[in-house]
Amino acid sequence: MLTDDTPSILNKIVPEFSAAMTSGKTFNLSDYQGKNLVLYFYPKDNTPGCTTESIQFREAYAQFLQHNTAIFGISRDSLKSHENFKAKLEMPFELISDPDESLCIMFDVMKMKNMYGKKVRGVERSTFVIDATGKLVKEWRGVKVPSHVDEVLDFVKTIA
Repeated sequence: MLTDDTPSILNKIVPEFSAAMTSGKTFNLSDYQGKNLVLYFYPKDNTPGCTTESIQFREAYAQFLQHNTAIFGISRDSLKSHENFKAKLEMPFELISDPDESLCIMFDVMKMKNMYGKKVRGVERSTFVIDATGKLVKEWRGVKVPSHVDEVLDFVKTIA
């Protein structure tokens, strides 16, 4: 886990990683060289905020494609849960399963949160843009869902 003395990967090349994703595929970062990537981390499939955010990315998907940008949602949910969530919302992009939290740790999105008055460890809603050279060029942390996808799209338009 990143600590205060751990260097941020913002404005640096993201280390190669692989992860299981929906449709029986494996995500390999190197497979997307030459494309911009949006990685959005969310707490849990089928919850209100995560559903709204995923629908908004779905609705803007064609615009992201026009700007040479692929979208991937990431959470700790299982592939089975992701497959159901993806089908229910008719998402045109893949979801990455991170049950061991390796990606959550790499991007430092695991935080202590208050849930019904109790401290729980969970995923902080966050979005990252990796440019076509593999460099992490933008991050949003503690995301509030309304208008977030528009902000991400506006940013992507500046680097496409």
